[in-house]
Amino acid sequence: METAKIKSELKTAVDLYNMPDHGGRYELVQGEIVPMSPASTKHGMIVFRLAFEIGLFTSENKLGEVYAAETGFTIQQNPDTVRAPDVAFVAQSRIPEEGVPETGFWAIAPDLVAEVVSPNDRMTEIQDKTTDYLAAGVRLVWVVDPKTETVTVYQSLKQVKVLVAEDVLEGEDVLPGFELALKKLFS
Repeated sequence: METAKIKSELKTAVDLYNMPDHGGRYELVQGEIVPMSPASTKHGMIVFRLAFEIGLFTSENKLGEVYAAETGFTIQQNPDTVRAPDVAFVAQSRIPEEGVPETGFWAIAPDLVAEVVSPNDRMTEIQDKTTDYLAAGVRLVWVVDPKTETVTVYQSLKQVKVLVAEDVLEGEDVLPGFELALKKLFS
């Protein structure tokens, strides 16, 4: 006997934000709340290293703002999708004069998104996130895999390259001049 799936009412970015913990450790995917488990120690270390390097570079060059893990961005509406990448960058030219929103999830696709693969992540989830980001207008997606010490660089679903630990990660036209030896990220 087949069990019928009961579909709950679709949630919005506002619903997620108004949860008692402001939606911490959840994402919203086409109106459905998706729990996220806490990151592993190595995951957190790599996220910090990457965010630090990007943050330092963008600050020195006044290129924009870098956002840490769990910062929610509404990248699709009706139904809403709120993603919380491990690292995100928004170019200065796209930040409004009044600054970034103080509350809620910013309805903007970052220019750059980095996702660090956790041991419990399924590749289909990472692929879904990557597809969502690119469809929303993210110009550069980095999928960092600590286990294989690789970074898959997406400028589109057709422009993909895989870098290994001996390679240098570059900011392409999103962060011109940014370079990071992957050995520094993984060691």
